[in-house]
Amino acid sequence: MEQATQQFECKHVKLGPFKFRLPFVHYRFEIPEYIQGLLMCSVCLSAITLLQTDLNMPFAVALAIVIINGAGYLLHTMFGDPVVPGWITPAIPLLEAYCLSFPEGPQRVQGLIAFEMELGIFCIILGVTHLAGRLIKLIPAPIKSGIILGAGIAAVVSVFKDDGRFSQAPITTTVCLVIACFLLFSNRFAKWSQENKFWHTIANLGILPAILIACILGPISGEIATPEFTTLFSHPDFIGLWRDWTGFGAIGWPSAQQYIQSIPTVISIYVVLFGDVVQSKSLINDAVRARGNDEIVDYNPDRAHMIFGFRNFIMSIISPDICMCGPLWAAMQVVVCERYKKGKEAMPSMYGGAASFRWGTFTGYWIGPIVALVTPIMSVAMALTMIVQGFVSCRIGVTQAKSFKDLGISGCIAGVIVCQSSAWGLLIGIILTFLCYDKDFLKGDVTAGHMWSPEVEKLTEDQNSLEG
Repeated sequence: MEQATQQFECKHVKLGPFKFRLPFVHYRFEIPEYIQGLLMCSVCLSAITLLQTDLNMPFAVALAIVIINGAGYLLHTMFGDPVVPGWITPAIPLLEAYCLSFPEGPQRVQGLIAFEMELGIFCIILGVTHLAGRLIKLIPAPIKSGIILGAGIAAVVSVFKDDGRFSQAPITTTVCLVIACFLLFSNRFAKWSQENKFWHTIANLGILPAILIACILGPISGEIATPEFTTLFSHPDFIGLWRDWTGFGAIGWPSAQQYIQSIPTVISIYVVLFGDVVQSKSLINDAVRARGNDEIVDYNPDRAHMIFGFRNFIMSIISPDICMCGPLWAAMQVVVCERYKKGKEAMPSMYGGAASFRWGTFTGYWIGPIVALVTPIMSVAMALTMIVQGFVSCRIGVTQAKSFKDLGISGCIAGVIVCQSSAWGLLIGIILTFLCYDKDFLKGDVTAGHMWSPEVEKLTEDQNSLEG
């Protein structure tokens, strides 16, 4: 008779709904994840280009925001969530469009502050009241589909529009996009990575190989400046951030009208954010099952809402950020989970892997040569991130539709979001859904049969549930 697997839970200090953990004290510090974090901080640093372009923010101030956001990433594993947190990446184009609807200057930053503060408070309330799962089920399928699809298309448009990031370095961006899409989405490469250890290692690096190639190809092609290595440590401007870019400083606090204006964008972006919460739970559950359920890995969506809600709220006060504070960096969570599946000797606890990676990125922000290396290619890194997220969001958005009529509605919503704003897209979605389904507004198309295969139907159901 086989002996049952002996379960353990990573050591912690119980603090109400939170479980407090520190590296070396409560879990083993994982060197492989830490080193990957040092390299992958290049993706996080690409947020600087958004802050410079959309808010006209100085480099040193934008770097300070990236570092403060990076400190917030550490809170997840510190207070109980075994995740690699990140931006709300698919929703960045939605927030960009919202911010650009305000005049450049203090009003635009005030609009961002109003949005991020409301999103933070909204998420905290959902976490405390356990209402997250119930709320998302109230949103009709075509509206969910249209918002996610619109976010995906907007991400692609942001790269290829006339003054987009592609035009800044077309050769480098093209080559890197081909490499990134091949590594992430190619069936052929997926087969290689299953059969060969070297390609499996490359697959676990996500888009990092494409970013490293950009560092080499950009200067060779003449599209990107050669990095200038001048200092050992980076120089973020925290004083300038507080003085010139916060509500306590020269910017001032948003008006009541700006808080009202942000509500439709908060709702739209939360739909996208919710998908990351569900994906977090799915990735963790899959890894724990594959490992034989030897560790109790407690991922609590309500606690996650409270943590990233708190992060958004705090950021709105001390360092408003267009990339926002999300629950998951999916690509790197997959990397951590893959090594975790190899057993207790490879990675005793998932908390150690996730935390060590984020400690690595946080260290990288302060190292001058790393910042200098990636500064010239930040627009390329952001373009890669947007295209990858656009691909994934379009794929997920389409599968949210339950019928061809749903797809028609979602396509109209997506088009309005791309051409106007998420607020107009949400309004058009409500009107079209009501016109098409009347009293069945919440149920959707009750006359249609199954549109997708049973496998896709089950996948879509899982993407909208916090259960399991």
